[in-house]
Amino acid sequence: MRYDLIIFDNDGVLVDSEPISNTILAAYLSELGHPTSYEDSIRDYMGSAVHRIHDLVLERTGQRLPEDFDKTLHARIFAAFERELKPVAGAEEMLGQLVEDGVSYCLASSGSHERIRVGHLVTGLDEWFEDSWIFSSQDVGRGKPAPDLFLHAAERMGVPAERCVVVEDSPLGVEAARAAGMDVYGFTAMTPADRLAGATGCFSELGRLRELLA
Repeated sequence: MRYDLIIFDNDGVLVDSEPISNTILAAYLSELGHPTSYEDSIRDYMGSAVHRIHDLVLERTGQRLPEDFDKTLHARIFAAFERELKPVAGAEEMLGQLVEDGVSYCLASSGSHERIRVGHLVTGLDEWFEDSWIFSSQDVGRGKPAPDLFLHAAERMGVPAERCVVVEDSPLGVEAARAAGMDVYGFTAMTPADRLAGATGCFSELGRLRELLA
């Protein structure tokens, strides 16, 4: 392998959470008087930290979201995760191959540590990640598209940025990886390749990652 570390996004790459969370987010924003469709939510917020929702709503409407917005949103999402969340098809098999091959990997997500933990416990992916391999935008303050999260993950894992490769499924994530000076492969299960401009390459099945990075 030509890389020393694979950095995975979480939502939409390892856990199939984007349809669930964006359906809930769109409904909650609409409930609060900010009409938002599922497609709007995917376009504007997929791959971003929660602070982006606050920023865009304020920018567009001049109104602030309620103080308990984050708490209510997460409670609704976590309840839905418990009922519905599944790993992305092929995720466990892919992680097993990486372990078998002795490949180092970690996770860098715009989601909170709590969201990551809940998702992994529900789907059984927790067995594949030590706590020290999990990084959240909470750790750096600025989420994607800023490069901070990926640079932080690389530093903590002890690998130079140029020796890392990122696996992402959102335009914001691809932008962040490129800004960090890393190659990035776009996962197109939900996002068309033309929206992942700047990616080193694109693929639609996790089982193909091993051959792409060989």
